[in-house]
Amino acid sequence: MADLRMPNLNVVFLAGRLVQDPDFRYTPSGVPVVRLRIASDRPYRDQTGEWQRETLFIDVIAWRALAERMQNQVRKGSPVLVEGYLRSRSWETEEGLRRSTVEVVARKIQVLEKAGEAGTEIPTADVLDEEEPDEELPF
Repeated sequence: MADLRMPNLNVVFLAGRLVQDPDFRYTPSGVPVVRLRIASDRPYRDQTGEWQRETLFIDVIAWRALAERMQNQVRKGSPVLVEGYLRSRSWETEEGLRRSTVEVVARKIQVLEKAGEAGTEIPTADVLDEEEPDEELPF
């Protein structure tokens, strides 16, 4: 059997509202990072044909210049469009329990406005293609 050539594709687009104010911090080495939590709805029809709504709560991480811009641009309830990629990480709690999560690392974040108003895009960080630091998140 011939080797399959699988594309490396990890791209996420999410629209939702912040469920809390941004959590902005610096890593121990001084790199700015912000954690956002957004709620994104998915409408669907159930077995009876009635419309239902599933809400997902997604953690979003932004680094460096994008993180610094976010701390003053959005608040709880702000509607945003996030472009990024998925990343998983795991850690051990103080009690010795193993935890893991999947989160979105943002490359771009656009603040959405009411219908009829133009969206305000928060520019992509200057270090967009640089990987995020190999250190613990301070959250």
